Amino acid sequence: MSDGPGSDGLVEVKILRIPVSLYRQASQHHEELRREFALVASHAEGGHGSGVPARLLTLIAGLNARFQAFTAEPQQHLEAAAARDEETIDLTYRVPPEVGPAAAEFDALLDEADDYCRAGETLLTLATPAPALAFRRWFLGEFVRQAAGEPPRPWTA
Repeated sequence: MSDGPGSDGLVEVKILRIPVSLYRQASQHHEELRREFALVASHAEGGHGSGVPARLLTLIAGLNARFQAFTAEPQQHLEAAAARDEETIDLTYRVPPEVGPAAAEFDALLDEADDYCRAGETLLTLATPAPALAFRRWFLGEFVRQAAGEPPRPWTA
């Protein structure tokens, strides 16, 4: 169990046994969703609005601004593992404690995005496939849990 934030104010989040191929699938879906939602949002109310596409894009931009400096190095390790076709990788993130609530908010909004995809008549992107959804819930859930002081739980198929 984490003892809370360290002297630098950051918490350590260990993401264990990340299935690299599933990470790739989830990342590809997320990127397709982001691109399509950017297109939808740009056509709605002159690119502004409060619908799911605009809210998701705003949240992604905010998360990137707040946490990108803390996630860049682990992300590089993950992308390198994907390039080497590794099956799994363990990563350690040192992030501000507010990453937990932010990850929970992101997961909830991605659930709304999935509902939007299921209901949308003009979208090409489908709701998150079941394996990628399970991965997303676990991955983001680890940030929520560990930021709250719980121990890491590795991915189990």
